[in-house]
Amino acid sequence: MFYSFARFVLRLYFTLFYRVTITGEENIPEKGEVLLYANHPSAWDMLLIACHMKRQVHFMAKVELYRNPILGFILKKLGAFPVSRGKGDVGSVKTALRLLDEGEIVGLFPEGTRTPKKDPKKRKAGAAMLAHHSNAPILPVGVKWNKKIFSKLEVVFGKPFVLSPKEESEHVSKEELLNSTQMIMDRIYALIGQ
Repeated sequence: MFYSFARFVLRLYFTLFYRVTITGEENIPEKGEVLLYANHPSAWDMLLIACHMKRQVHFMAKVELYRNPILGFILKKLGAFPVSRGKGDVGSVKTALRLLDEGEIVGLFPEGTRTPKKDPKKRKAGAAMLAHHSNAPILPVGVKWNKKIFSKLEVVFGKPFVLSPKEESEHVSKEELLNSTQMIMDRIYALIGQ
């Protein structure tokens, strides 16, 4: 109930104050586990993407956001869950894998932080590790906007793809994971012409 109401209010906000273009909605799987990976040019990206999808997205959100009790409450009601960035947060990985096992959509930003423009140095190994471990399809999402009110805002949902699964016993080096994350990010940025 709260999620549907929030989705409506946010969609109304973005429609009233931006020239929103959404493409590729037909690429969003109607059911089953999905890893939604997007670029992260703004603090609003999580809300922008989620309000334009019929299915609920459970985003990983930096733990610092939960320190504000009101924002933490809202994020929890929206289905988000905290992640401690840069610390190998096993708890958030377990939460993501559980949600995927339940057939849900888990959303995260492979760059790990807001990145206004493509920056290959900001890739994180965790995005590829989660994709390899879960073998879930990746839904790439490109977000493009300049944040000025009444400006054009574009969200592009790409075609889902799967990284090559790795056997439990097969070791994947950090460099391989970083390269896989870079490939994911290249696909995302290609959606918005970067």
